[in-house]
Order: sequence, then structure tokens, then C-alpha cells
Amino acid sequence: MRAYLIDELNPTDVQRLASHLETRALKAPVTDMFWLEIPEHLLSAEQHEHGAQCGPFVCSLEIGRDWLKVELLLRGRGKLRCSCIAYADQNQRDWILDQVDAMLAELDIPV
Repeated sequence: MRAYLIDELNPTDVQRLASHLETRALKAPVTDMFWLEIPEHLLSAEQHEHGAQCGPFVCSLEIGRDWLKVELLLRGRGKLRCSCIAYADQNQRDWILDQVDAMLAELDIPV
């Protein structure tokens, strides 16, 4: 799995991050996991084509005691398996990491 990991976070900062994610991201059914929805204008042609049946498209954010992991696999919440599920391309990856960086900066969490 391709992922972006930020570790050695202060556990208090992780709790603040969790509260922030609960208000800004979609809560996943798995504990400490959230979905970050990818904007339509960043979707690939195939993801656009499959949007109605497979979307919305998201990447997962998972928090642990002192870490945040961002999976760079874009999946559709409407289907578990499909050819439109793929790793983020450069534009999608840049947007995802910009969102994470902005969130951490907004919360004044040093990385």
C-alpha cells in the first residue's frame, strides 16, 4: 500500500486532530479512520465515468496513538472492487497532501 505517514506526533495533538476530522471528514466504519473526499475536478476519466455507481471517491486517513497515515489509494465508497479504484495520480496526490498539511497547520500541529 502506498501511504504517507506522519509519526512521532504528540498524543494530545492526535486527539485534537481526531476531533477536527470528526467535523471535517467522513467517519469510516472502522475506528480511528476517516474518508477525505476527492473533488470531482481531480478525478480521472474512468472515475468520472464510474462516479454514479462507484463514487464518491475518497482516500483514507487513519490515526493512531502518535501517528497519522494517509493512504494514497483512491477508492469509491459505492463499490469495493472496480477498475476505477487506483492510486492517486500526481494532481490528486498533491491535493491530498496539501489538505493534510493545511489541516495540521490550522491546528498548529508541528511536523
